[in-house]
Amino acid sequence: MEEIAWPNTLLEAVCYFSDPDRALALLVAIRWPDGVACPICGNKKVSFLKTRRLWKCSQGHDRRQFSIKVGSIFEDSPLPLDKWLVAMWLIVNCKNGVSSYEVARDLKVTQQTAWFMLHRIRKAMQRGSFEKMGGTGPVEADETFIGGAARFMHKDKKAEKIHGTGGAGKELVVGLLDRETGKVHVTHVKNRKKKTLQAHVREHVATGAELYTDELASYTGLDKDYVHQFVNHAEEYVHDNVHTNGIENFWSLLKRSIKGTYVSVEPFHLFRYLDEQAFRYNERKDNDGSRFMETASTAFGRRLTYKELTGKNATPTT
Repeated sequence: MEEIAWPNTLLEAVCYFSDPDRALALLVAIRWPDGVACPICGNKKVSFLKTRRLWKCSQGHDRRQFSIKVGSIFEDSPLPLDKWLVAMWLIVNCKNGVSSYEVARDLKVTQQTAWFMLHRIRKAMQRGSFEKMGGTGPVEADETFIGGAARFMHKDKKAEKIHGTGGAGKELVVGLLDRETGKVHVTHVKNRKKKTLQAHVREHVATGAELYTDELASYTGLDKDYVHQFVNHAEEYVHDNVHTNGIENFWSLLKRSIKGTYVSVEPFHLFRYLDEQAFRYNERKDNDGSRFMETASTAFGRRLTYKELTGKNATPTT
C-alpha cells in the first residue's frame, strides 16, 4: 500500500478518483495487499475480467464472480467508486460534518441515496474496543444532553416531548477523554444514574487511574477504584489540574455539527453521529489523506443494509 501515492487534498482526490482504474487499484491495495482473494472461499487463483472490472474465482461455487464492493460498505450499490470515495473524503475531513443534501447536490444523487451512503461510511468510521484509558494520564468524564431547546419548539410539540425539567425530552451522551492520548470515547446512554455512569467508567477506564469529573452525585463512590477528584461548577471550573474542559470542548464540536449541519438527529441513529465526530476528533492530528485512508481501510468486512439502518428487520449493531 505504501507504493501507491494517494491524494492529500480534495482537489487531488476528485482528480484521482475520476479514473476508475486508479480508484480500483487503490482499494485493491488496501483490501488485498498480498494479492486478490475470493471473498467467498479465500482462493487466490482468480482471473480479472478487465472490461467489467470483476474477478472470477477458479473454484466451483456460487457467486464466483465478485467485485471490490463485495463484503464491504459499498456492497450492492450501483454507484461508481468515484462518487463513493469523494463522499468518504468529505465526511471524514469536514470538521462539522456534511449534510446528505449537500452530498446529493455535489454527487448528483438523490438525498435518500446520499443519506444512506453517509451512514454506511459512518459504519467504517466506527471504532471498536481499545485499551482502557488512564494508563499514563488522567481521564475526564462528563455527560451532556442532545436535543432541541424547548424555547424553539411549537407549543404542541413541546407539550408532547417535554415533561419535567432539565434534560426532559433529550438524549443523554456520556463521554471520556484521555488527556495523555487526547482521544475520546462517547456513548449514548439511557440515563445518568449512578449505576449507569459508573459501569461505563469502569468498563473503559483502568483501575487506579486519575479521574476528573464535575460534582454530579452519580460519580460518588468511584474513589474506591480511582484517584477521583471533582470540580464544583457552581463555584469554579478549574481547580489546579482538575477540570473537565477537554471533554466539554468535544461537546461543543459535537453540538455544532448536529445543530448546524444535521439539524435533526433521530435517537435511533445518534450513536452513528457520535462515532463520526469521535473519529474526526481522535484523528485530528492526521492530515486529510491519512484520515481518508484510515477509513477506507476499515470499509471492508463491514456491511450495513437499508433495512438494518432503518430498523425494519433488526436492531442495528454497535
